[in-house]
Amino acid sequence: MNDYRKCDIILPMIYLDNNATTQIAPEVLHAMMPYLEKAYGNPSSVHQAGQEARHAVEEARYQVAEFIGCRPAEILFTSGGTEADNAALMGVLPGRAGKKTIITSGVEHSAVREPLSYLAKQGYRIIEIGVDTSGRLDMPAFRAALADPDVALLSLIWANNETGVVFDIDAVAALAREHRVIFHVDAVQAAGKIPLQFSSRGVDLLSISAHKFHGPKGVGVLAVRRGVAFYPFIRGGPQERDRRGGTENVAGIVGLGAAAARAAGRLADGGNIQRIASLRDKLEAGILRSVPESFVNGDPMSRTCNTTNIGFSSLEAEAILILLNQHEICASAGAACSSGSLEPSHVLKAMGIAEKIAHGSVRFSLSEFTTESEIDQTLHVIPQLIARLRQVLPVGR
Repeated sequence: MNDYRKCDIILPMIYLDNNATTQIAPEVLHAMMPYLEKAYGNPSSVHQAGQEARHAVEEARYQVAEFIGCRPAEILFTSGGTEADNAALMGVLPGRAGKKTIITSGVEHSAVREPLSYLAKQGYRIIEIGVDTSGRLDMPAFRAALADPDVALLSLIWANNETGVVFDIDAVAALAREHRVIFHVDAVQAAGKIPLQFSSRGVDLLSISAHKFHGPKGVGVLAVRRGVAFYPFIRGGPQERDRRGGTENVAGIVGLGAAAARAAGRLADGGNIQRIASLRDKLEAGILRSVPESFVNGDPMSRTCNTTNIGFSSLEAEAILILLNQHEICASAGAACSSGSLEPSHVLKAMGIAEKIAHGSVRFSLSEFTTESEIDQTLHVIPQLIARLRQVLPVGR
């Protein structure tokens, strides 16, 4: 039997899978430590230890509200992005007066796709709006779908986790308001890369997850606009203003607050975002220049600063990732939640990417901790690696 307590931790030399998770920032970990070691009171307790924990939770709530751009009372702490997405869908539908149609896109994360599949089995009609070959939303089809008076809810991803493509959330929100449809945005990949500005965008619900912007895993947020009827997804206690039962993850929430404050400062400065985008562009251009039959998947003009999805024609992404890992380079074939599947991602399928490209598509996602020397090393490895694979699996098979 494996003894995981004795397992040595091997750190990757080059980590380019930051859309799956990010390194926790040192200052975030520092903020969390007191609540893991000594300040362990239950925030619902009336004694001093409990009230110290309560104060920490509420301070984090203000930090997150400032980051998202909403009122502190609109913040609902969750166990992460998946719960936040599920809570948004399940928490709003009971108040939608029997309406049974939900609009989404064909490129959503599984945290939205899976609960919608469940709801379809419960009698809801799910309309998936398509995208073009660049991953851009089909706006005419979207407008037509919204005209249906039976629409209860609209749920869209803001920044795609696989391609980085960014939907025009402001345009969608304006149409949703026009048709009086509740609008949920999965902003898990947008947080820390795009100013969220919840209150001014006309969005009704918004989900984020701390570990996507250098906070801890296991904690997230659902922002619920004041006035939106919301029913608890998790019941069992009066926490979060009776909207989410269960003792709060104090250390995680403190880490989320610290990560949010940190990300807000970096977004306001702008230089960090530009540096990441510059490294992303260097990696992308270097691969396209040095590797024949390589292609960028997704709109290069409207995407997050850190993400490039590159298809290597007539190869298998799994083989590419195995060889990258042998060189201590971490990347992925798409969503971490979908790993293990040999099928091309549903995102690339929805975009109509040719199968011989989709099968060999790899996502590289950078962070502020990515260095130029790491990009240089990756560019040194990849052409040799692809050439080696193509000797075994020739182009045009």
